[in-house]
Amino acid sequence: MKTVRVLLFLLVYSKLLLAQEHNMSANYVAPSDPAVQAKLKNWQKLKFGLFMHWGTYSQWGVVESWSICPEDEGWTQRKGPYGATYSGYKAAYENLQTTFNPTKFAPEKWVKAAKEAGMKYVVFTTKHHDGFSMFDTKQSDYKITSGKTPFSSNPRANVTKEIFNAFSKENFMIGAYFSKPDWHSEDYWWPYFPPKDRNVNYDPAKHPERWQKFKDFTYNQIGELMSDYGKVDILWLDGGWVRPKNTIDIMVDWQKAITFNQDIDMPRIAQMARAKQPGLIVVDRTVAGEYENYTTPEQQVPAHPLNYPWESCITMGNSWSYVPGDKYKSANEIVNLLVKIVSRGGNLLMNIGPGPDGDWDPVAYSRLEQIGQWMSINQEGIYNSVPVAPYSENNIYYTKAENGKAVYAFVTSENENVTLPASITMHLPTPKTIKSVKLLGTSAKVKWTKKDDSIVIDVPSNLQTANGLKQAAAFKIAY
Repeated sequence: MKTVRVLLFLLVYSKLLLAQEHNMSANYVAPSDPAVQAKLKNWQKLKFGLFMHWGTYSQWGVVESWSICPEDEGWTQRKGPYGATYSGYKAAYENLQTTFNPTKFAPEKWVKAAKEAGMKYVVFTTKHHDGFSMFDTKQSDYKITSGKTPFSSNPRANVTKEIFNAFSKENFMIGAYFSKPDWHSEDYWWPYFPPKDRNVNYDPAKHPERWQKFKDFTYNQIGELMSDYGKVDILWLDGGWVRPKNTIDIMVDWQKAITFNQDIDMPRIAQMARAKQPGLIVVDRTVAGEYENYTTPEQQVPAHPLNYPWESCITMGNSWSYVPGDKYKSANEIVNLLVKIVSRGGNLLMNIGPGPDGDWDPVAYSRLEQIGQWMSINQEGIYNSVPVAPYSENNIYYTKAENGKAVYAFVTSENENVTLPASITMHLPTPKTIKSVKLLGTSAKVKWTKKDDSIVIDVPSNLQTANGLKQAAAFKIAY
């Protein structure tokens, strides 16, 4: 039992450390471009999005990319028959390209499930840190459309294009995740030197020609995504250690390990990308400044509302990428997360990792169906809402309609079936006149009393335990 407890601690501890890798930046800088401002404002109204981490690594069921990073961390461990030596493992990992054949890939199935769950935008990993492109790049042969990859003969081999097209048809906002570091590129991890950690393995200042080649490679790949894949609304850039040295925050532990200046010229990239995709939201994660249009707390929810745009990216299971037998969050946990995040002014980007066959675990579909049933009743308090003080008290979370004519009080539940107390007191700054109080999803009349800065709701006995509501109940207080 002691061994089991230690292993469990290490697993949880490693996940906490990984979550800290992407802490929020300080000193938010609002975009000055009116088109970006407008798109960002629209994005903030959507509240609920789909994230997908998918690549050749799904065949092994290992953490995406990180097992080829030569750092001794909980999430970088090499397992299986190839883990004895680094070079042997990396060669076997990169050889996964030759067996990747996700023949069950059908993005319309994902679109249907995501839409019915109430999701409004999608962010897909076009390329993770390992450098394997899930799109038909002309800059590298390490890609899903290469003749080395069995799936390349499939008419839907360019999965990024297929995903973007399928979601665009249902009016989703489209987000392209793209890793700035590329551990397959010889201009990032130069074979002349062994890689030491996640960073570039040579000094760009000593070898400016090689670094310029990497900058051009990155620029050209992003240019392809901005040119050949229809409308793109969000460029979601990961790998915050690729950054100008003068932006390093020495108060953040992982940034202390950035030795070299890894400036890839974001002004040039952003100018090009926005020329091709006007109003493009750029998310240069953890690099505070004009190219981090919203912040992305990972696997966590800020304790308080933030006065700038933000999105919590959180896994539905325990892992970002597909792991056999992964433990998925319950619908109750996900709804509670969504309510909490929205009450604090953020969006929830929920990740599901497709498997090696090109489909999701059946549990993921089940969770989305349950969430959709909840959203069909309560969505008016989620979409287009804004935070309202006191934001929350105990297990009650508040949102306000954008037009200011209603406040929604979400009473979350520890169990799937909602049980309500006989009386609920809500401390809300309210106008003199309250038109009505309604419990969404029911037709029963709700009695209420206004007392100074609070509203006291009397819940009829038949609504306390037999209300038929799941996950969280929402009271609509109309003004």
